[in-house]
Order: sequence, then C-alpha cells, then structure tokens
Amino acid sequence: MALLQLNHINREFISGEQRVRVLKDINLSIDAGEFVAIVGASGSGKSTLMNLLGCLDKASSGDYLIAGHATAQLNSDALAELRREHFGFIFQRYHLLGDLSALGNVEIPAIYAGKSHAERRQRASELLTRLGLGERLHYRPGQLSGGQQQRVSIARALINGGEVILADEPTGALDSHSGEEVLTILRDLHQQGHTVVIVTHDIRIAQTADRIIEIHDGAIMADNRSKKPLPAARIPAHAAQLTHPWRALSDRLSEAFKMALVSMMSQRLRTFLTMLGIIIGIASVVAVVALGKGSQQMILKEISAMGTSTLDIFPGTDFGDMRSARIQTLRASDADALAQQPYVHSVTPSITHSTTLKYRNQALTVAANGVGEQFFAVRGYTLTRGMAFTRSSVDTLAQEAVIDENTLKKLFPADENPLGAVVILDNMPVRIVGVATRQSSFGSDSNLNIWLPYTTVMKRMMGKTWLSGITVRIRDNIDLNAAEQGVSKLLLQRHGNKDFFILNTDSIRKTIESTTNTMTLLVAAIALISLLVGGIGVMNIMLVSVTERTREIGVRMAVGARASDIMQQFLIEAVLVCLTGGVIGVLLALAPGIILAQTSSNFAMIYSPFSIIAAFVCSSLIGVLFGFFPARRAARMDPIHALERE
Repeated sequence: MALLQLNHINREFISGEQRVRVLKDINLSIDAGEFVAIVGASGSGKSTLMNLLGCLDKASSGDYLIAGHATAQLNSDALAELRREHFGFIFQRYHLLGDLSALGNVEIPAIYAGKSHAERRQRASELLTRLGLGERLHYRPGQLSGGQQQRVSIARALINGGEVILADEPTGALDSHSGEEVLTILRDLHQQGHTVVIVTHDIRIAQTADRIIEIHDGAIMADNRSKKPLPAARIPAHAAQLTHPWRALSDRLSEAFKMALVSMMSQRLRTFLTMLGIIIGIASVVAVVALGKGSQQMILKEISAMGTSTLDIFPGTDFGDMRSARIQTLRASDADALAQQPYVHSVTPSITHSTTLKYRNQALTVAANGVGEQFFAVRGYTLTRGMAFTRSSVDTLAQEAVIDENTLKKLFPADENPLGAVVILDNMPVRIVGVATRQSSFGSDSNLNIWLPYTTVMKRMMGKTWLSGITVRIRDNIDLNAAEQGVSKLLLQRHGNKDFFILNTDSIRKTIESTTNTMTLLVAAIALISLLVGGIGVMNIMLVSVTERTREIGVRMAVGARASDIMQQFLIEAVLVCLTGGVIGVLLALAPGIILAQTSSNFAMIYSPFSIIAAFVCSSLIGVLFGFFPARRAARMDPIHALERE
C-alpha cells in the first residue's frame, strides 16, 4: 500500500469570474522511503501539488489517501494533526518567526504535539547541533545566514519525527554552496528512512532524487524512477512520548502568552495607544466610585457629628404647615416624659427667638436659642472655651449664655477673653459662660447664634409656655424606627391627637446614601462608555495585528497548530492588553487618593475592593469579547493562503 495516494485529483481556483484549473486529473502514488523530485516551470502546479500532499490545501475533486486513510472529510484539527505528526515542511523562504530564537523556532511543532519542555528542548538542541548550529541556538533568524536559516527550518521539520519531508524549492534562496549543503542533508535524511519530496524548477537539483515527476500545465507529463525506493524504515516515534494533557495545554498557553508579550513589546507605542481607552475607562470607574464613597462617608460623618440617632419633634403635620405657629401643645413636660423612656439617651427642648444683641458700641441681630443643658452633646457641639450651662441654670432661669464662633469674632478682638463678659440681649443682661463650635462643617452658615437655658428664653424673653421643638437622642443599641414609633405613641397619648411630626435623622442618612449611590452608579455608567470605546479600539488593533501577522499564522498552522491554538494566542493577547491597561488604570485612579490623603484632612477617597476587582473582571471580559472576532478570524484562515500572504 502506498504511503501517499492521489486519485483523480483536480484543483481549481476562482480568478474574477473565471475558474482556473491548476491541477488536472492527477494520479500519483508515493511509497514510504522514496526520494521524489517534482519538477516543472513556474506556474506548472508543482507547488500546489506539494501543498495538497502536505494537507496545507484541499483538492476540488478526487481522493487523497495517507496510508490508506482518506483525508477529504477530515476537519481542520485532524489535518493539523497530520501536518504535526507526519509531515515536516522546508520552505524556500524559510518561514521562521523572527521574534524567536533558532531553538524557539524548532520547538514550536513539539509544543503543539504536547511534548514536555525538557524533552523538546533536548531534541531541538540535538537537531540543531547535528546540523552544525550548536553555537547558534539562541540566535534569531535575522542573525543567521540564509543557509543557517534553512537548517533551522530542516530541524523544525524533524522535531516530531518528520516521516515525510516536503521541501518547496529548498535551495531557491541560497547560494550554490549553501544549496549543496541543504541537498546533502536531504539525502542523508532519505538514507535514514525519511520519505523526501522536493519541488523544484531546476532539473539538476531534481536529478539528485531517485524519482523525477515532471509536471506541465497542471498535468503529470513524465514519471521516471532511476532507483528502487529504500526499504521503508521506521522513523523514531519522538512524538509518542507525550506529557500529561493538562501539562501540554499549559505549555501551549505559555507559548501563546510568550508570543503575546513579544508582540506587545515589538509595538510598544501602538500597544499603549490601544490600552489608552481601557486605562481611561478603568481609572474613571474606580476613581468615580471612590469619590462617591468618600463623599458619602464625609456627609454621613458630618450628619453624625450633628447628633447621631436623633429624632426631632416639631408642631404641625409637616414642614410648611400653616397651622404650626398656632399649635401650643409641645411642652417642657413632654420632654421630661420622653427623658424617662428606657430607649432614650437624652432630650433637649428648643425654642428660638430672633432678637438684638448689644455689646459696647455694637448691635447685632442674633438667633437666641433656648435649649436644655444636654443640647451641646446631642447636637454635636464642642465647647472650645468655658463651659455649658447646667441643669441648675435651667431650673433657676439663669441669665447665662454660650455663643458660637461667628458671634465671638463679631464681638471680641482675637486676643480678648469673652468669658464673663456681659451682653444685652433683648434688654436683658446675659453673662457669657462658654464658646461652642460644631464638630463638622455640614450645614454650617454665617448665622450668629447664642444659646441660653430654654426656661430663660421662654419666661424672661418671650413669655411663652410652649416649645418650638424637642430633640430626642436614642440609645445606640435601639432601632431608630422602633424608637420613633414609641415617641409617637407617647405623644399621642399625652396630646390626644397628632399635632406633631417627627424628623428621623436615619431617613436623612438613608436618603443621602441612596442619592449618592445613584449618582455614583450614574457617573460610573458614563465612565463605562470609555471602556466600550477602549474595547472597540482593542478589536480594531487586533484585526490589524491579525492582518500583519498572517504569515506567522500560516507558519504555525503548517507546523501543526490547531485552530484553538491560534484563537487562544490572539485572545490571550487581547486579554493581556486589557488587563495591563486595567492595572495601569487602577494605579492611575489610586494616585489622586494618595495625594488627597497627604494634602487634605477633611476628605478622603474610599476605594472599594469590589470596584477594583470588578474593573479587572470588566477589562478581562472586554479582552475576550472584543478579541474574539479577530481571534476567530485568525483561526479560520486557510494555512496555504496565509503562508502566501506578504
């Protein structure tokens, strides 16, 4: 049985509107161990015939059998296996990968065959040494002469055994001396048991073979055998010594990763520009989320500083109720009753009166706030000077007051002590006992405030018996909503009807959290648009890369790469570009946070680990989604067309 059998093979190509028949009813048998030369002029169809023999191309009609097995119905991966395990290609233009060393080029078929790293490295070194390149293992093709590059190509053809060596014009690009060396190597390989098929236009080179097949205009014109084929020798089954399937997959992924890095480094500027959209998108998303979280925390902190877990009780049904001024049922006794409840931490009544404050030759319009002795703790004020009035001051209607920083600056020079000073408030003398400032700037304004015991304001200044409001601070371990229900129930019992409303600071907190989260998501969604634009940029550049590297794709397919190997190589490159852009984007987003931490004590960006992880996941998905189409395009290429592309 013939090793290679072609029966009535025809190969046609479409050129414009015409169908060109390149091979015409070819019938050919090649036995194992033969040394065959296919000779013919340019355009005779000899290279097309060799491509069919090596499963780089498919016939338009007819049957091609390898060791009795038909190839017509084999899929791309099965054909890749044949090229990888049984054929070794030697090309006129060498088709070496310029970014790999001689050793790396020779190893490629063994990687796709699943050989272990140690075995393929040893085998490649032995082959190159045997071919006289032992001292140039790590030279790149550009550092080697034409004859040396062709030897690397021969070593690559033999790495997996190379039962059948297919050489397309192997001496066409070499000088006479180098060409003779290559022919000597091919004769030696024939003597070792390899089946050798040479395609050439030079009859003198063809005469070195044992069998010469002349082809003209796509048809075999003569088939002369000068010698009988050597007894078929068994080529050492190097490819049979395979590593574990998972390790083989790991090696292929490692090779794809390495080539992705090489491609990125060889086009640094283009790679960076490709990453730019991803960098901007990731940096924007992470920074916006951090800004949103930081703003939210700052606002909530300042609300807490105003008094955490508080309920504010006002007369009327809600803010803006026209009847609230006529409601006089909110009394100090209500505050005392609330203070007795087990869930209440502290209570402060409040009543406000706008009046005139006089001191020396100054007259100011101030807000005279009547409050309880616990007001400053409940509302988050700190006494920077002096002390607050006491319960005794409330009971005795003491004419004592605490002023704010704004009033202090208006009344007293910077070096004057205000404590003990007496001011006239609504024709009533009042002694200043303290200066208070709010712990946060939230809600701060330029108003002038002075705080007195609420009893003093009610009875000495306004002549009222009812309050403007009551603030209740709830204990930390009590649910604020439950406490609100308790306060409402108690006041309903005391008043008989609902003539009050309660402002729950927890609802403010939740509203602010909801609002800031919504705004953060909205701005982050806008920032995601730049990620989409970046992904389109990645796809565009990857399509350009596929076009530029078409010949490399053809070489890899010729030496046995599966469609999945080609696809994963370009997918890994796209994902790597996006992930690298993601890392740079995250670092860029962290920079303003570090700067703010060093320069500002009032605001900090809060980075969410979730947003950073999500950024990397998004960048990976973008790499996969936008890299898939270019990768699939590369994987679906016809190997012979890819090889012929310049």
